Amino acid sequence: MPHFMCRTCGTEHDASPQPPMLCRICSDERQYVGWQGQGWTTHAELSATHRNRAEMDHQLFGIGVAPNFGIPQRALHVPEAGVLWETTALVTDEAVAALKQRGGVQRIAISHPHFYAAMVRWSEALGGVPIFVHENDRLWVSRTSPWLEFWRGDTLDLGRGATLLRCPGHFPGSTVMHWQGADRALLLAGDSLHVAQDRRHVSFMYSVPNHVPARPSLVRETQARLRGVAFDDVYGFTWGLNIIGGARAAVDASFERYFDQVMA
Repeated sequence: MPHFMCRTCGTEHDASPQPPMLCRICSDERQYVGWQGQGWTTHAELSATHRNRAEMDHQLFGIGVAPNFGIPQRALHVPEAGVLWETTALVTDEAVAALKQRGGVQRIAISHPHFYAAMVRWSEALGGVPIFVHENDRLWVSRTSPWLEFWRGDTLDLGRGATLLRCPGHFPGSTVMHWQGADRALLLAGDSLHVAQDRRHVSFMYSVPNHVPARPSLVRETQARLRGVAFDDVYGFTWGLNIIGGARAAVDASFERYFDQVMA
């Protein structure tokens, strides 16, 4: 039986003879059902019309889908930590080989449900690596797998310089990944900190496409979680949407700007 995939968000579902009535991710108020109604495809159909876009995004190797499909996120590979951050809807042999050539993937970490995509298919293609998803976002998992590891609490040390930090506001389990390298520190933000188009600020959003800001109490929690965490660069959810250099100061200024506006 096929694993039907939502055309709007690119999330695969458990195998079934017929597609579900609705995608639980897109029917949530943070996302939206496509203007033409709920639509479905399969990985095989997507493979016939799309390809993987695999290239460097600043200093990290990224994998996306071309032409754009679903939510146009790209996955990022941090080989020093053995982590693939986020996944996409399309898995190809060429992309898997490229990841292996660059040091391989020992674990997948996902920021929030909008980027679950084909995470189980990616895990299987990479040899059955664990997929770290926060327990608070279990409700939105649409394809079950023994490779899923639901972590709890506010921090998780993945080893090799990589740490997951729960930063709520977008989803209850929204997560960022901090990686401390030998000469630089990165924050891979997903949508927990949404990099602005000026690439000098971030915003804090409950819903990005529906333009609903996150609650102040949850932004305060995120601010507290990141206090004392040093980073040079922030990588946003898609190609080029990054703050390169001075990112810690940019995030601090963004917190101040947010509270100046909501408390005014």
